[in-house]
Amino acid sequence: MGFATTEKEWAERAARHLKAELKRANITYDDLAERMKAHGFNETKASIANKLARATMSAHFFLASLAAIGRESVTLEEI
Repeated sequence: MGFATTEKEWAERAARHLKAELKRANITYDDLAERMKAHGFNETKASIANKLARATMSAHFFLASLAAIGRESVTLEEI
C-alpha cells in the first residue's frame, strides 16, 4: 500500500489502525477509556469515539492507546 502522502491520509490510517487493534483485542471504547486512566488520560467512550470518527487524535493519545491495549510495537507499514 505504501506510505500515506497527505496529513489527512496519515490521520485516517492511524484511526483505522487503532480501531482494528481494538477489535482484534476485543476492547470497547468504554474499556479503552478505563485502561487509559493508568496512562494519565481522562477519556470517555464519547471522547474516544469522536477522536476516531474524526481522525483527530494526537500522537500521544495514539501511543497511549496502543499501550493500553497491550501492543508493544507497531511498524509504519501496518498503518
